[in-house]
Amino acid sequence: MRIVVIGAGVVGLACARALARDGHAVRVVERALDGDRASFGNAGGVAVSEIAPASAPGLWKRVPRWLVDPLGPLSIRPGHALRLLPWLRRFLASGTPAEIARISTANAALMRRVYDDLLPLLADIGLSGDLRREGALTLYESEGGFAAERADWERRAAHGFPFEVLSGSEARAMEPALAPRIARAVFDPGWGVVADPRRIVEGLETWLRAREVAFHEAEATALEPKLDRVTITLADGTTGDADLVVVAAGAWSARLAASVGDPVLLESERGYNVTIPRPNVALSRQLIFAERKFVATPLAVGLRIGGAAEFAGLDASARHARADALARLARIYLPDLDARDGTRWMGQRPSTPDGLPVIGWSPGKGRVIYAFGHGHLGLTQAATTGRLVAGLLSGDTAGIDMAPYGIARFAR
Repeated sequence: MRIVVIGAGVVGLACARALARDGHAVRVVERALDGDRASFGNAGGVAVSEIAPASAPGLWKRVPRWLVDPLGPLSIRPGHALRLLPWLRRFLASGTPAEIARISTANAALMRRVYDDLLPLLADIGLSGDLRREGALTLYESEGGFAAERADWERRAAHGFPFEVLSGSEARAMEPALAPRIARAVFDPGWGVVADPRRIVEGLETWLRAREVAFHEAEATALEPKLDRVTITLADGTTGDADLVVVAAGAWSARLAASVGDPVLLESERGYNVTIPRPNVALSRQLIFAERKFVATPLAVGLRIGGAAEFAGLDASARHARADALARLARIYLPDLDARDGTRWMGQRPSTPDGLPVIGWSPGKGRVIYAFGHGHLGLTQAATTGRLVAGLLSGDTAGIDMAPYGIARFAR
């Protein structure tokens, strides 16, 4: 088939790879090929046990404190608050015990396949050595902080993702750079870290170009599925046709879905980080600071301090003070950190309110497949998403029930 993949982030490129390997004629359309795509600056973790939604019972009680804390994990631009309300209502509804159980089960089905799909992808692009599977440490400043998340860890274990509870001193024995304020930790052996997320994106693009996959820099603004093809309208008014279109445009995907007639709740959960080339501290694995909601990841390009969620829409300018705040926050827990010469970055995470990606056919329309909405898990779930997108055409979706990821859930 003649297939156009819209989006050249890690998910879109993984879909293009899987489709090209199955013999389809693939083209990739990307709005800014030379731009700083969201996949370039993610935290680099392969977070295979991250299965629960971000919403939880009672979470709303903590939001006001986060919003007024300059070092807090959440920011909402006042001008975007009203537009955020439909997404926010669905987000809060996803935090009931029944919904957490349902969403965790659906996410776990994807996560159990992650390494089965990611390892061959890395081998294809010559980057097998870029993955380190040293596990991750989630850190708590108090026993109460750990107790509040104990049920989440037990849920992960029930889905096949084991963990080990450590004392603060045991955590510091594993990562001596940590400050004494850590009271409790959890070691998650399943997590991995890639050397540099940007290398994976660029490696996929190189692999695809070598197999004559064409790349076009253009912004797709509308899709019109027809009986025998899909017409794609570009921002300059020109059009083109394909047998099938895969929408993998990240945070911009909702606009394309709307043009087809498929409503979806999708927000740009803007994430910030700072990458420090000479941090003066050495870490062996990714650290997740549970109460403060940020991570520190040792990459080939330096120590990346990432986190924060800002809701401001797609078009608002970056507020890099958020990245600076993360560097100050990290020094509380890594006292020897030298944050000079850090590179600040902001990316547009495509987030659904229930924390599940959108993967599957446009209902009733045909010829359009969706592959977006992975939030914090784009790198983790990219290869598996590509495998499933190709499987929707071949009839082999690895025994996974695709219904929980369908876009039709937003029409209810």
